Amino acid sequence: MAIKKKQPKKSTTKSARTTDDFDGVYLLKLALYVILGSLWIKISHGNSLSLPLPIGFLAGLAFSSHEHFQIDRKIEYAVLLVAMLVGYFAPYGLYISW
Repeated sequence: MAIKKKQPKKSTTKSARTTDDFDGVYLLKLALYVILGSLWIKISHGNSLSLPLPIGFLAGLAFSSHEHFQIDRKIEYAVLLVAMLVGYFAPYGLYISW
């Protein structure tokens, strides 16, 4: 009778490494959406008229809808929406007064 040789076990370090790389890319992408979603352009004329435009939110929607590697579009939209609301009340962005 022939004895079948045992196959050596494949190492799992490669799959763990790709998972770690994937997590880092996901966190970087979420950080990008937070920064991008919080950008506003606030146009004002004197003290009477103020027009805020969520330019970062619109750019983030464009990026997330045309992205090649989509992880979960609903999560990206939620992050953009929360960042947009925080960016509206935070005192940063582009202010244009004339």
